[in-house]
Amino acid sequence: MFAVITAGGKQHIVREGQVLSVEKIDMEVGSPLSFDVLLLASDDGATVKVGTPTVKDAKVTAVISEHGRAEKISVIKYKPKTRYRRNVGHRQPWTKITIQTVA
Repeated sequence: MFAVITAGGKQHIVREGQVLSVEKIDMEVGSPLSFDVLLLASDDGATVKVGTPTVKDAKVTAVISEHGRAEKISVIKYKPKTRYRRNVGHRQPWTKITIQTVA
């Protein structure tokens, strides 16, 4: 069983028991989470339901495992001959979720 969900503006293929890193979700660690907007769902390898735009009566439940921040990246701006240099760092926050059921 697998499904395609939308989380944080990105699409992810998920299966039961999978650990997935998505954009930050403002909820406590250990709290349950459900995705009602499924773009595609499959019960087994033979039957596939494609949503128009979403699959009706399908749901994915998950539990939030942990929060964190990605490695720091440097955003460097430079213009020649004008003494203009800027170096700004960025760390993207993320949330790890564990998929419980795909129904």
